[in-house]
Parts: sequence; structure tokens; C-alpha cells
Amino acid sequence: MAKVTGVGGVFFKARDPKALADWYRDNLGLDVQPWGGAALRWGTPENPSGSTAWSLFSEDSSHFEPSASPFMVNYGVDDLVGLLAALRERGCQILAGPEESEHGKFGWLLDPEGNKVELWEPPAGK
Repeated sequence: MAKVTGVGGVFFKARDPKALADWYRDNLGLDVQPWGGAALRWGTPENPSGSTAWSLFSEDSSHFEPSASPFMVNYGVDDLVGLLAALRERGCQILAGPEESEHGKFGWLLDPEGNKVELWEPPAGK
């Protein structure tokens, strides 16, 4: 059965993404990169490149739409196509996907409370 394998990222809106990124860098030591986020490394011998993305978006970003929530969680999955098919069969509200890029395969849905959820299948070997 297709399933979630971990948290791929946590994304949330901020009134001033640059200032908030600076605060997280200066106060919590996050290595904020020019793309606006940080990769939180948690590699293990089984998955040496394991990481979770932490990223800020402008408060007027439409990236989380149609959700009104100021956050979105990205879940890593082992079989995006299979999971999206199973979710559709269960009547879940699928927004889009699968879409594929050099970063892997992505799909989006709304949970029962209207929170946007991003599903991500990493590229092979990642």
C-alpha cells in the first residue's frame, strides 16, 4: 500500500519573509539559503541525504490556495501515483497531480478542514 514516509517540508506565510528568515537564522541557527528556506538535514546510514525543507512565503502568496491556512505540510511518499489513486477512490479532494520535475513527483489535496497538503515522491535514489 502506498503511504507517507516522512515530512518533506514545512511551509508557512510571513508578513516579512526576509526579516523572519533573518530572525530564524540569527536566533535558531537555521542556514537560510538565497531561495528563502533551509534544508534541515537528518541523514541516516539508510538515507544519507535525508532532509526536511523549511521555507517562508510572503503573506500574500497564493501558493497555499485554495486553503486559507497560513501553512502547508509536504509529506514524502513512496508511490505518489498509487496514493493519489487511492485518495481519489476514497473521495478525497485532490487539487492537482501528479506533476513531475527534477525535484520529483508532486500532488496536492485538501484535508477535511481545508488545509492544503503537498505530497512528494523524491526522484529515484534520493
